[in-house]
Parts: sequence; structure tokens; C-alpha cells
Amino acid sequence: MAESLRRMISNETCRVLQEKLERWYQDYHINSCDQNLTRCCEIMELNSMIQGQLFTILNQTCQQGGQYAGMEVIKSRLLPWLGSCLCSYSPGRPLEANSSRLQDSLEKDRTLRELSTSQSHEIKQLEKELNATRLQLNLVKQDLADTQLALEDTKAKSATTILAAEDEIVQLKADLKASRTKEECALINLERLNEYEKQVLTLKDEIAVLAAQKSVLQSKLARSRSPSPISARSRSPSPPPMKSFSSGRARLSNASRHAHLVERFSDIYTQERLDAQTLLRSYIDDLEIVQRIIYIAAVESFQVAKRAFRQFKMRVRKTLSLSYSGSESLEDMVMDYIIRQEDLYDVQSSVNDVICAMNTNPQISFPPEVDFIMISSLIRELCRVAFSMQTLDPPLDVSFGTDGELFSEYKYRRSYDSEFTAPLVAYHVWPALMEEDSVIVKGEVVTRRGALWSHRSRSRSRCRSRSLSPLSRSAGYTRHLRSRNRSPSPLRSGSPSKWAYSELRRSWL
Repeated sequence: MAESLRRMISNETCRVLQEKLERWYQDYHINSCDQNLTRCCEIMELNSMIQGQLFTILNQTCQQGGQYAGMEVIKSRLLPWLGSCLCSYSPGRPLEANSSRLQDSLEKDRTLRELSTSQSHEIKQLEKELNATRLQLNLVKQDLADTQLALEDTKAKSATTILAAEDEIVQLKADLKASRTKEECALINLERLNEYEKQVLTLKDEIAVLAAQKSVLQSKLARSRSPSPISARSRSPSPPPMKSFSSGRARLSNASRHAHLVERFSDIYTQERLDAQTLLRSYIDDLEIVQRIIYIAAVESFQVAKRAFRQFKMRVRKTLSLSYSGSESLEDMVMDYIIRQEDLYDVQSSVNDVICAMNTNPQISFPPEVDFIMISSLIRELCRVAFSMQTLDPPLDVSFGTDGELFSEYKYRRSYDSEFTAPLVAYHVWPALMEEDSVIVKGEVVTRRGALWSHRSRSRSRCRSRSLSPLSRSAGYTRHLRSRNRSPSPLRSGSPSKWAYSELRRSWL
């Protein structure tokens, strides 16, 4: 039985019957009557062949089940069906009903085939699109993998380049630092050489003056050893000459004191200034504020010392003028007295005045729990040096400087943390030492870009919020205010003097 079913399926008789029915249905209206009858006979022949095969399978199935197997099914299904088929084709009934049913079944089968065909076509189209999408996805994945490989290669090359550049930068920084050190050493040696040359010239001049004085004294001595008798008898004893001021000795003293004071000013910069800076950094974290405080202390020390020198000089002149007699100049006597009696200078009063001036300075701030008296040792040394520098001829003074001024290679050198391409001064670290218009010792400044605008914004926003120290309420503070009201400094008064204006213009030029 299974073999019969397999042969029936392999013959595809049912499929051929279905195709013939479809073609007959499609060509029914264009065929002739004979052609339609021929088609019908062919279909009936195929149908009879199928029915014969089915009856054979039915017979074999019944035989396999036994003698009475399947009787109920034959009685309930097969016999009624055969009776209905024989009755439906009786001559008395029309064939329209059967043909309509056959036509409906054929139409349904055709519709099903069309739907299956369209669905299979759509499935194939979707499969094609899916394959194309997969191909594109594979291409994109391949491109992504290539891009990642290229990126990794670029990263490795960039890292190598950066490491090489960093090594080169470190080497260049080391070379730059070494060259700056050499340059500073060369400049220091050059300055020392200039100082030595000046001292040599001064000593040569002094030797020439002493040689001239020696020749004059020798000639006088020779004349005094051989006097005439008349003149010797007629000469009456005269009083011993008054001790006069020696110009050669003054020049020698001035040159030696000049060199000593310049060296002392440099020592204060390298020692006392750094000690004061270290002390202030323990209370103030901002290095700029600390350096501003030290610079203002230096400038104020020179201003107060100059004012104290003028007052001291006036008192000495007034005292000596009462008992002055002789050919020596009064000014020379006054200066000689001040040089010999510098210990009479009240340096503590100047220190108090400097601290009071710093307490009222709007450019610096300080924690309220401490006072500027903690750097009084630096201020004291600066006042002493500044007072002694006023006794020189010509006197020495510090330069006038303002934040935001144009940087001058002649007067200043940049600090290590400056921007070496910036043209403006952000703030001053140490003032330059001047002899009239000549720079004796260069100062130190910090240069940064936009220094003028940052200084203006800082001056608007800075506010000192600390009470005056006990020194501000002392008598020294009262003397400081009186002296400042009597002789305002050109650096701090509201209308600068001609000297301050010329200094400012020269610094900008």
C-alpha cells in the first residue's frame, strides 16, 4: 500500500490533472466544441486513472485490515458517496450546479496558486535584499576594522612623536637654563669689570692729585729750608692753620663708600630679601602679594630715608652755621659731619614710618593676625643703606616703577616665572639702583601679557580689610602723617612732580 502511494505521488497524475483543468478553464471560451469535448475526455481519463489507483489502494487497505475491517467506513462514507455521484449524473438533472462547483474550486485553486507565487516572489526579493544588506554590513565592518587599525597606528606614532618632542623640550629647557646661567654670570662679571675699571680710574685720579700735592709740598719744603735772614727775623709767629677738607680724601672716601653701599644693596637683595620672602610665605600663599610687599617696603624705605636725611641735614646745617668760620664750604662741613656721625640717624623712627606707610598702601594686603613689623629687619637695613647713599656725590636712589609699564632691558631683568615675550611689566620684585640717569644695579620684574588690564582690574577689586596695627596708633604714625603732609612724595601724591613724570616717560620710552 505504501509503495502504491509512493508511485502515485511520483507519477504526479494529480498535478497534471490540475494543470489540464486550469488550461481548459483559461481556453474554454476560445476553443471549439470539439476541442472542449476532447479536453473533457482527457481529464476524465486522468480522473479515472486516479480513481483506479485509489480503488486499488482502498482494496489493499481493506485486505490488510482483515475480512471485515473497514466495513463501517465503507458503509458510512464510500457507498453514500457513490450513490450521490451516480445520482448527480442522471439524465434528468442539469450539469450547471456541478460545473459551478467545479468552477469555484478551480477559481480558489488559481487564487491560492497566485498568492503562493506572489509570496514566494516576495520572499525571494526579501532574501535578495537581506543578502545585499548583509554584504553591506560586512563591508562596513571591514571598513571599521581597517579604520581602527589605522587609528591604533596613528596613536602609536603620535605617542612616539610626543615622547620625542617632550625629550627635546626638556633638553631645550636645560640648554636654555644653562645659557641663562652663563649669561647672568657673564653679566655679573661684566658689571664687576666695569666697577673695577671705575675704581681704577678713580684711583688713578687720586694718585695724580696726591702726586701734585706731593710736588707742591716738596717745593714748599725746599723754600722753607733756605729762607732769607731778613724775612726770617721779620716773620712773626702765626697761628697754626685750620684743618681743611681734603678733596682727594673726599673723592677716595666717596668712591670706596659707593662701592661698599652698592655691594651692600646687592647683598640685601640676595640675603635679607629672600629671608623676608620665606617668612612672609609662611602666612601668605600668593607669591605675587609677597613680592609686592617686599618691593613696596624697599621703595618706601628709600623715600623715608631720603626725607630723614633732608631733615637731619637741615638740623646739622642750622647747628654748624651758628659757629661756622673758615675758608671751608659749609656744605662740605655738613656732609663731612653727616658721614662721620651716621650713627646719630634714628633708624627705628624710619622703620615705624615705613610700616605705617605700608599699612595705608592700597596695592598690598596682609592677614589681620600679623603685621608688617615681622619684616622690620629688612626695612631697617634698607633704611640704613638708603640714608648712607644720600651722602654720596651724586646720591643713589631707586628707580620709579609702575605696574603695566613698558619693560626696559636697561633697567630690569625678568624673573624666572615671567613670560619672556611679554612687553609689559605685571609687577616689580626689586627696584633698580640709579645714579642720576645711569643704572648701577638692575632691578627685577615679572612680565606677563595683558599686565595693564590685569593691574587695572586688580586695583578696582583689591580691598584692605584689616585694622591698623598698634604701630599705626603710635606717635611714630603721627610723625609720619605730619611729615607726609609737609613734603608729599612724588611717587604717592595725587599730582606727580616733574621728576616723576620724566621718570615715567623715560621708562615707557
